Amino acid sequence: MNTKIIKPAANAYQYPLLIKSLLLSGKRYEPNNEIVYSDVIRYDYRTFYQRVCRLANMLTDLGVQAGDTVAVMDWDSHRYLEAYFAVPMMGAVLHHVNIRLSPDQIAYTINHADDSLVLVHEDFLAIAESIQAELPNVRGYIQLTDEEGCSSTTLNTLGEYEQLLQKAGAEYDFPDFDENSVATTFYTTGTTGSPKGVYFTHRQLVLHTLNGAATLGLYEGQPLLRSDDVYMPMTPMFHVHAWGVPYIATMLGVKQVYPGRYEPNKLVKLFREEGVTFSHGVPTVLQMILNSAEAETTDLSGWKLLTGGSAPTLALAEQMAQRGILFHTGYGMSETCPLLSTTYLRQAERQLTMDKQMPERIKTGVPIGLVDLRIVDTDGNELPHDGETMGEIVVRTPWLTQGYYKEPQKGEELWENGWLHTGDVASIDTDGVIEIKDRIKDVIKTGGEWVSSLELENLISQHEQVAEVAVVGIPDEKWGERPCAMIVPVAGAEIDGQTLKQHLTQFVESGQINKWAIPQQISIVTEIPKTSVGKINKKVIRTQFD
Repeated sequence: MNTKIIKPAANAYQYPLLIKSLLLSGKRYEPNNEIVYSDVIRYDYRTFYQRVCRLANMLTDLGVQAGDTVAVMDWDSHRYLEAYFAVPMMGAVLHHVNIRLSPDQIAYTINHADDSLVLVHEDFLAIAESIQAELPNVRGYIQLTDEEGCSSTTLNTLGEYEQLLQKAGAEYDFPDFDENSVATTFYTTGTTGSPKGVYFTHRQLVLHTLNGAATLGLYEGQPLLRSDDVYMPMTPMFHVHAWGVPYIATMLGVKQVYPGRYEPNKLVKLFREEGVTFSHGVPTVLQMILNSAEAETTDLSGWKLLTGGSAPTLALAEQMAQRGILFHTGYGMSETCPLLSTTYLRQAERQLTMDKQMPERIKTGVPIGLVDLRIVDTDGNELPHDGETMGEIVVRTPWLTQGYYKEPQKGEELWENGWLHTGDVASIDTDGVIEIKDRIKDVIKTGGEWVSSLELENLISQHEQVAEVAVVGIPDEKWGERPCAMIVPVAGAEIDGQTLKQHLTQFVESGQINKWAIPQQISIVTEIPKTSVGKINKKVIRTQFD
């Protein structure tokens, strides 16, 4: 191909896409908007920028250099947001430690990521103390506290965050460097083996932020985050950059509310008192919000919520609609930074009543800008977009992790044939709308046919006495696999397996499912096992049916 390339002027500035550029606009447009941390502290964007500079100076004084990795063990806080910017803007790498992993797994990730310094909240001191002997590369710890004074600890502490911050200078000349430098890393847990390290560059995060801002703000079909909104995450900041939204919110200069530890009543109270208009979270967190005591006496109408991580059920969506919540679904994964698609309502769909919109709002949506997304068969052949044919989602876009840290073989498997393989099975209809059917490992083959665990969960959830449901496949000598369901009833409700099987019979009679899809076992429980980021843990559930 004969493309045309013109040599730039010798002194033309080659502008690198660095995270520091995301800080330019927020304090210009809305310098008086606030960053709020629970009931602990609030300050404006001018102060935020100064604190980012102070943190960079503090870390420099403590010996952190470009290329070093700094770990954070904290709840969602203003401190975490400051680290989102200061650490990578210095040329260092920010490691978002998953605080819900086991101590052994946390130690593994800190060692594997080559962390040299750890910022640790007092709530996690005991964990850090228990593993410090296993962390030979960690030179010291900075204590994070929400109260006056620090708890005593056996850790090699270098000081308390606020005290060190106030001693540091309020100006910092953040350098230019290669936009392909690694900015962040964190670890994703699979069903087997040790956690895998994914990593993202400055260029990837800036492009994801710019595209995310456009996706969430420009279109009438998905108006979620705009300049006058108030943002509060309900996805942990250690989990895929809280879906990248803190970067978007900071670039826009919107008011941001960070809740600390997630407690449903507290989240609803912050929503009410701080005027929150946009949040995001996995379905299990949203369900806890709806079931909280504060929600019973709070008007939730107008709250815009984006959910992802696992498929929302129609029953949850209908509950949202009844409370006046504007509900959208997003799709992505740890390896994709994460945003790949969101619910998009076209003009005709926006004219429908909210209850009529819900079947569309729970679908995986359409790919966002710059995302090349396909469904393929096991040989990598692209499949038709007819709404029926199912295949694995593969994807290309500028912000995908390029591999797994120190694990090249697993990276090659992830990027087989030059496409990132998600492990998700989906169909795509003629309008380009994606509908996730299942994870490849969760699809149930019974009686010679494929059964979607997600579809079964959706149908079971439509019973008015079901609060939560999870469906898994269990090996069966005769049928290959049989579906089994775990149910949490609505508070005060009495329900049994036979009632639910009768409920599913109507869907057999209508042709939506075959008779083999009715679960062989139905277990009534008070709680369904969850992963460290709030997703249903089907690996654990399978062991409970063995």
